[in-house]
Amino acid sequence: KKSEQELKDEEMELFTKYYMEWKGGRKSGNTSYTNIPRFYYRLPAEDEILLQKLREESRAVFLQRKSRELLDNEELQNLWFLLDKHQTSPMTGEEAMINYENFLKVGEKAGPKCKQFFTAKIFAKLLHDDPYGRIAIMQFFNYVMRKG
Repeated sequence: KKSEQELKDEEMELFTKYYMEWKGGRKSGNTSYTNIPRFYYRLPAEDEILLQKLREESRAVFLQRKSRELLDNEELQNLWFLLDKHQTSPMTGEEAMINYENFLKVGEKAGPKCKQFFTAKIFAKLLHDDPYGRIAIMQFFNYVMRKG
C-alpha cells in the first residue's frame, strides 16, 4: 500500500507528464507564433545611457529620412505649375480640372518624390461626378499637401 505522499507525488508526476504532452502537441501543431516579429521594446532606463543615446540617434535618423521624403516649397510650386499647364478643358465654373491621361503626364514630369501620388487609386478617390471623368486640380494639390 502507498502512502498519501507517494500518491500525491505520483499524481503530480502524471499531471506533469500529461501537461507536457498536451503542451508539446499543441506547440508542434501551430508554430506561426514563432514567425511574429517583436514589435515592443521597452524604453531605456535613466541609467542606461548607451541605450538612451542609441534611441535618440535612431529617432534623429528616422526623422531626417522622413523629412527628405517631404516635398519642399520649390517642388510644390513645380507641381502646381505642371498641374496648371496640363489642365483639361472645359473648366467647371472657376475650378481647373485634369483628366487621367494628363494626370499621368504630370506624374512622369513631377519627379520621384511625387510619384507616390500619381496612382489610379488616388485619382479614383478624388473623382466625383464630373461628366468628363476629371478631378479638380486644387483638390488633388491639397491632397498632396496633406499627405506629403
